[in-house]
Amino acid sequence: MKKMDRNQMAARVAQDIPEGAYVNLGIGLPTLVANHIPQGREVLLHSENGVLGIGPAPAKGAEDDDLINAGKQPVTLLAGGSYFHHADSFAMIRGQHLDFCVLGAFQVSVAGDIANWHTGAPDAIPAVGGAMDLAMGAKNVLVMMEHLTKSGESKLVEYCTYPLTGARCVSRVYTDLAVIDIKPDGMHVVDIVEGLDFAELQRISGVPLKYRETARA
Repeated sequence: MKKMDRNQMAARVAQDIPEGAYVNLGIGLPTLVANHIPQGREVLLHSENGVLGIGPAPAKGAEDDDLINAGKQPVTLLAGGSYFHHADSFAMIRGQHLDFCVLGAFQVSVAGDIANWHTGAPDAIPAVGGAMDLAMGAKNVLVMMEHLTKSGESKLVEYCTYPLTGARCVSRVYTDLAVIDIKPDGMHVVDIVEGLDFAELQRISGVPLKYRETARA
């Protein structure tokens, strides 16, 4: 089965972010989106530790230890970018000034619930951090994740079994197999990777999916 790699997934997300959008990229996979914003498109990338105007990842050897994102990864700053206190950063989030956030996830439910911070593993992060604020504060919540767990279970679920980050907040999910919108009547497939038919996607996903024949990545 052909799957999108992580950079292809990031490019697919970046394709859908419009000109002039204010966007927070969550820790992990979503940070790759910064490297794939289409040339000439102005998108203002935000990090909750207090940075606005983030650019692509720096070249190796050009990292600045004083310029990092919320995941402590080195970033670049575009012309006009700015730094500010993290309290102001969270005021932007909670005040619904972000058009989009892109989050990773362990599970997304058919109702748009997201669980992305705790699995019960002993080495799991100890608290939800800023993800809960982003899930409920951003105008549009996009999820970027692999379709299946390492053991082959679908991350699309009827009900989340892990602690929730946010309830009924996810609008679109990008996986290595498909792009899926979450609407009041369920999950609607927008794109499917080449070589995968809908029947197989439905079987793999394990939750009801709706489909239009023109859907294709």
